[in-house]
Amino acid sequence: MDMSVVLPEECLCKIVSLTSPKDACRLSVVSPFFKCAADSDTVWESFLPSDYEGIISNSASPSLFSTCSSKKDLYFHFANKPIFVNSANTSFALEKESGKVCCMVGAKAGISLTWGSKSYWTWPSLPESRFPEVAELKPVCWFEVGGKIETKLLSPETTYAAYLVFKFADSRNGFDTRPVELCFYVGGMEEEERSKVFLDAQAGAPNLSQDRGDGWREIEIGEFFKKHGENGGVVYSLFDFDGISSKQGLIIEGIELRPKSV
Repeated sequence: MDMSVVLPEECLCKIVSLTSPKDACRLSVVSPFFKCAADSDTVWESFLPSDYEGIISNSASPSLFSTCSSKKDLYFHFANKPIFVNSANTSFALEKESGKVCCMVGAKAGISLTWGSKSYWTWPSLPESRFPEVAELKPVCWFEVGGKIETKLLSPETTYAAYLVFKFADSRNGFDTRPVELCFYVGGMEEEERSKVFLDAQAGAPNLSQDRGDGWREIEIGEFFKKHGENGGVVYSLFDFDGISSKQGLIIEGIELRPKSV
C-alpha cells in the first residue's frame, strides 16, 4: 500500500515532530516514505531551541546557517559541538537523544569574585578548557564566589541540575581538610538549599564529585524544574569563611546547567 495516499507527508511530519530526535532517527529507516518525512526540515526544526537563530547569529559561528545543509545537520552540530556566545564565555549544546538544551557559563562570565578578582584569583588559559580563561584561587584563608545564571533559553517542562565544574592545580591545599559550603536558590523555592562538601575528598570523607572524562570534575549544586514560560535565574554561591586554615589551588571552569538524569 502506498502510505502517501493514506497519510500525506505533511501529516506524518507533524506526527514525527511530536516525538523525539531518537524516535525520528528510528523512523527514518522504516521505509523511504518515512525517511523523507523523518529527515525533513519541518521535523528537525521542531527539535531545535526556539531561539536557535538568535543563538547562532550572536555566536562565534554565524556561518553555521550556510555550512549546515539541513536542519538535521544543524541539530547534530548543536548536539556534537557546543555553540559559543558572550565572547566565547557561554556555551550551548543539545542532548543528542532528547534535544534538551544544555548551557555552561564560564568562570569569567558566570561567577562574581566577592573578595576581589586581582588579589585572590588568577585567570590562566588551559588547553583542556572550552573557555578562553578559568579562575584559579591563590593562597587565602577565606573566599566566596557566586553568581546568577538566566534560565530563559533552557528547555521547558524539564528538571535541570546545576553543576560546579572544577579541578585542582598541582600545588593545592586546604580543600581536603575542610568542607566548603554550597548555596543554591531558584525562583519558587521557599528557602535556599545549603550543603557542605569536600571538593578534594580523601579516604574516609564522602566524595560527591564526579570525573567528567574531559579533564574536569563536577559536583551538583542543586536542581530545579524549568516551567513553560518561566524566565527566572539560578543563584548560587560557594564559600569558606574559616579565616584560619590556608587554602589554594582550586580552579573553576564554570557552572553547567543540564537536564537531570533519571
